Amino acid sequence: MLNIKFMKNEKNIKDWNDIKTNDSWAIFKIIAEFVEGYERMAKIGPCISVFGSARTDPKNRYYKIGVEVSRLLAEGGFGVITGGGPGIMEAANKGAQEGRGKSVGLNIDLPFEQNQNPYIDREHNLEFDYFFIRKVMFVKYAQGFVVLPGGFGTFDELFEALTLMQTNKINKRPVILIGSEYWNGLMNWINDIMLFKESNISVIDLDLIKIVDTAKEAFEAIDEFYKSNDLSPNF
Repeated sequence: MLNIKFMKNEKNIKDWNDIKTNDSWAIFKIIAEFVEGYERMAKIGPCISVFGSARTDPKNRYYKIGVEVSRLLAEGGFGVITGGGPGIMEAANKGAQEGRGKSVGLNIDLPFEQNQNPYIDREHNLEFDYFFIRKVMFVKYAQGFVVLPGGFGTFDELFEALTLMQTNKINKRPVILIGSEYWNGLMNWINDIMLFKESNISVIDLDLIKIVDTAKEAFEAIDEFYKSNDLSPNF
């Protein structure tokens, strides 16, 4: 009934049409963001996307691990992609610069993530208005994923990558979760309920996920993967 009353109001109908027109014009802005992102990211070379909480304090052990793993990745020839904000993202960009690798930041205006961190290379600092475009860049230009403890955004990025690999929309790539204390509960539920009880996924879907506790283990897992798999360019 409320919808009928809304549609009968001539002013509301006019306003609704204006919204639809604005949505149509937004397509051009979306295309422009994709084009700029593709053109700039394609020049960077092989990278690892590092996900984690924007709220992690520099004194936190996971921040320190984020710095260390990213330094090792940079020294090993990988660039590091983050969301460009504070917390784990800052740690990863800092480690990339310490390792003299490429330090990429995909910035967006979000709660707890309102300011870019100071460790992003100037030429690799990108700004996005659309969350979904930013997520495409995280996945499309990464040869692997390192995931430290985080919140909803971190889980969103993790499961986006897993879904695209499960459905063969992207090539298989290593997914390294750092912090067994943080991740074991989730993985136990995925195995016990999602996999075995409800059969909503297959055993093979979990093959590329590895849980580790140190930066060295995370780097070695990625390095080991690419000893037997081609570093096929998606950049």
